[in-house]
Amino acid sequence: MTDKNFSQEFHDLLTATKEHLTYMQELGVEEVQPIPTILAQTTTSPSTTQATAARPQTVDKKVRTSTATVASPQPRPPGGAALFGDLAPAAATLKKSSETFEEIWLSVGDCTRCPLFQGRTQIVHTEGNRQARLMFVGEAPGADEDIQGRPFVGRAGQLLTKIIEAIGFKREEVLIGNVNRCRPPGNRPPTTEEAAMCKPFLLREIAAVQPDVIVVLGNTAMKNLLDTREGITKLRGNFQDYKGIKVMPTFHPAYLLRDPSKKRETWEDLKKVRDYLDQLNVSRGSDR
Repeated sequence: MTDKNFSQEFHDLLTATKEHLTYMQELGVEEVQPIPTILAQTTTSPSTTQATAARPQTVDKKVRTSTATVASPQPRPPGGAALFGDLAPAAATLKKSSETFEEIWLSVGDCTRCPLFQGRTQIVHTEGNRQARLMFVGEAPGADEDIQGRPFVGRAGQLLTKIIEAIGFKREEVLIGNVNRCRPPGNRPPTTEEAAMCKPFLLREIAAVQPDVIVVLGNTAMKNLLDTREGITKLRGNFQDYKGIKVMPTFHPAYLLRDPSKKRETWEDLKKVRDYLDQLNVSRGSDR
């Protein structure tokens, strides 16, 4: 390789690294830790462990995003229980549906079930991989989504895409939708009655896909999917259950744009989702 080619390759690598660190910082990430190999056996000698423990650990907070802290694999409980409870398949409480999305959308039709149809440009259906392991659910389309007919394509959607990429997925690998498919006036939250008209179609899509994890974005989406009166600040960060499917409540990307200080908490929530899916994958012994 010539000096010129090497210099160009090195420049391209630095540019790509800088861009990646920039959007990780936008998410509030201050430290990146590699996921330990779950089945790896630790061979660290006692003397090495003592020497490591005695060495002072100082990390400049300003450069944490570019520093990978290597963690030694920790022993796992037998049977794959680990951090997330029993990883064996949960009792099937949600019957697998053979419906296609097209059949569900045909049932939606040119919907006039609630007053939201009066102000919409078009219905915004769920989008993405119909065999996804991971699904994101928001409350309703905004102005950009109403125009384009796709969920999460505005500023909040762009942030969601970065979040998805930060936990190791591509947008096209996951499923993204909303409880309501029509934009409420002024982007207000849908009412209980409006959500009740639309929610059954979302539940039919979930039954058809049966993802391993659903991330509910924001208070309105969480309350509608889980039928709970608890608020997002109380339940976020802790796995909930929807008929045998794990549900992670976290803040809506639009809220993160208004209050960037909540990005760190959201990042912690999504790391739990990532780690659970990785561990579930090992337990299954496949790359579904």
